[in-house]
Parts: sequence; C-alpha cells; structure tokens
Amino acid sequence: MPAKEITKYGLISIDDNVIARLAGISAMESYGIVGMASKNATDGLFELLKWDHLTRGIKVYSKDNKLIIDLHVILEYGIKISVVAKNIIDRVKFNVENLTGMTVDKINVHVQGIRVEK
Repeated sequence: MPAKEITKYGLISIDDNVIARLAGISAMESYGIVGMASKNATDGLFELLKWDHLTRGIKVYSKDNKLIIDLHVILEYGIKISVVAKNIIDRVKFNVENLTGMTVDKINVHVQGIRVEK
C-alpha cells in the first residue's frame, strides 16, 4: 500500500517501490555492505542482487503514515555486524525521512550472508 500524506493542497502518494529504492541506495552507501539479498530463498541460498534489482531485497510496509522497512543484506567478511547494521539503519532512516517527509517507525536489517574474498 503506498504511503500517503494529506496536505492543504491535496494528497501526496509515494509508491512503496520508490521508498524501497531510496532505502536500497541509502543502504548501499554504507561501509561493509556488499549488496542486497533476495528475500525469496527457496533452498536456503540467497542471491546477491545487482543495482537494477535492489528492491527485491527490500520490503516496505506503511501504516498510519509511518513506515516499516525490512532490508535483506549481504555483508563483507571481517567487519563487526552490529556496527554495520546500525550504520545502515541510521543512513536509511535519515535519507528516507528527509527525502519523503514520512516518518520511519522501524528498520529491520536481516543479514542473509557474508561474502569472503578469495
């Protein structure tokens, strides 16, 4: 369901895919993230998504003019997961709230894997 805001001039409706795209680009700016993972894993294997398909790893829920964002990410080996997850949450919250004017209630970061360089 699109996020909606009523102003004195009319209704502003922002599609969930737009918010998911903003969240994905914001998350990819964070240090330690390799990429987004597809949230539809059938065999327990997660696919690293390219820039064109970032939104497949993100789910946006809007309720009572507040947003809940689920991010499925793959991180690089050798970094502290909790620090990277906090940085992702802070960056996504800041960018989405500033660019849309909507309130982000909760951001869930699901670490689906770690990429090890060979």
